[in-house]
Amino acid sequence: MTEHAIYDYIPHRRTKMRLEGQGRGPVKVADQLPKGTGIARFNARFAVLVTTGVGTMYCAYAFAALALVSLPEAISSHSAVTLVSWISQTFLQLVLLSVIIVGQNVLASAADKRSEATYNDADAVLHEAVKIQEHLLAQDHVLGELADKLASLETRLRS
Repeated sequence: MTEHAIYDYIPHRRTKMRLEGQGRGPVKVADQLPKGTGIARFNARFAVLVTTGVGTMYCAYAFAALALVSLPEAISSHSAVTLVSWISQTFLQLVLLSVIIVGQNVLASAADKRSEATYNDADAVLHEAVKIQEHLLAQDHVLGELADKLASLETRLRS
């Protein structure tokens, strides 16, 4: 059979990396921590530790209980300003801090899951594209054989 080069496949750089096993998975939120100096790593770890501790609903409940300790005094002052200050500066700031961090953690986790799903979908599409290329290559070989047979038949018919 004569080789018929119908198409020369040149993979995209990222596709080639993935096929050679050099590609990385999706970047996660935790992957964004500093890797530089010891101070930067310490600060990042400490911030994550504090955020992890404060960013729980248990901490929100503890902050609410702590804020409620001063509520009777705010009420007994019979001052609207004191009561509004207690609500805004004590209760809301303490409790919402933890609740917002919990919400951010939930959203970051969801973003990581979406990223992972998108990555897996792209990997599946890449796999399917490779299989389609293999199928097309097999068809190219069959078409080449048919072209050779047709050329052979034409030669025999002319002679």
